[in-house]
Amino acid sequence: MTTASGTTLRLYGELAPWWPLISPVEVYEEDAATAAELFALAARPVREVLELGSGGGHLARHLRDGFTLTLVDLSPAMLSVSRAVNPDVEHLAGDMRELRLGRAFDAVLVHDAIDYMTTAEDLAATFRTAWAHLRPGGVAVFFPDHVADTYEPVTDCGGSDAPDGSGVRYLEWSLPPAPGATTVRTDYSFTLRAADGSVRLVHEAHHTGLFPVAEWQRLLAEAGFAATTVTEQGGAERTLFVGSRPPA
Repeated sequence: MTTASGTTLRLYGELAPWWPLISPVEVYEEDAATAAELFALAARPVREVLELGSGGGHLARHLRDGFTLTLVDLSPAMLSVSRAVNPDVEHLAGDMRELRLGRAFDAVLVHDAIDYMTTAEDLAATFRTAWAHLRPGGVAVFFPDHVADTYEPVTDCGGSDAPDGSGVRYLEWSLPPAPGATTVRTDYSFTLRAADGSVRLVHEAHHTGLFPVAEWQRLLAEAGFAATTVTEQGGAERTLFVGSRPPA
């Protein structure tokens, strides 16, 4: 993903080859099952799915057997990671705010890449992209990590190791937002151990969008969708959004 200044975030650029260790594919199994359940809200059978901001393809890995996928991401490095994971799936480079493929799908999926929409216009532009690529009766499903109504700063850590001896550990540390802010800052520190035992440290700050549920609903409605909110139970208790395009 790129920032508002056009700079590619290191996590999705130079660190992309480490993605399978930073965020392993098995972590996405539950979200893939949730996405499939939400696709069932469509007023048409869902067979063809467009994923915007598909990243390293780990969510797609769990969906590809049940759906025909087209994966779109802004980062060439992350697309390379995804192609290795999903070699028989279509991959395209593109910005979810501007993409126009001239094709329609039964469902559009945007996982946590939606968090990098840091202005209401960015969010609205993504909704317009989703609408433009949906067949009548289709659904667009969005998985933000947080909404302003329930946001709380968190500290987390993770990482994993590879058989060749390489490994990653990371610390994630989010900060309280400024009053009235529509963005929140999260600092990441990565400790990267190569197979030869050499270690390096990388720090990066990410700024992500923070909008109330009412703003999500308003912008989805402006794009033409009938909006549904779904609150997960247990765990992070995220608020997810489904935009339904009315049948013809």
